[in-house]
Amino acid sequence: MRIFVLNLPLVGMWVQLLKVPYRWLFPSIIMFCAIGNYSINNSAMDLYLCAIMGVLGYVLVKLECPPAPLILGFVLGPLMEENLRRAMLISRGDPAVFFTRPISGTFMVLSILLLIAFVLPSIRKKKQEAYVSGGGDAP
Repeated sequence: MRIFVLNLPLVGMWVQLLKVPYRWLFPSIIMFCAIGNYSINNSAMDLYLCAIMGVLGYVLVKLECPPAPLILGFVLGPLMEENLRRAMLISRGDPAVFFTRPISGTFMVLSILLLIAFVLPSIRKKKQEAYVSGGGDAP
């Protein structure tokens, strides 16, 4: 409710913001994102990581891959890394703990099966394209 009251008088300004040309708006957004990213930890490494992720995101868009998994990994990556480190400390460095416990073993097997299910059709498609382009008979 508070944001509604604050933004109601500013509607005209937000509409005027839509008139700003893209060639000015895009660099401004990138600059403010970089300033915000740097100001969190005062670390240039955060800016480099953000730039690398941006380039990777651009490549993934050109390869027609969805950007949602990249964003999800970028946001949840540190949390997952911390919990993996904690699990490895508890198990004294033995990675078999992920397969010997029933719940984690089930999740690991399901993850492997899902990975195979997503990769297998693309492998079959490339194999079939190789047969067609190579002059051989496709099965």
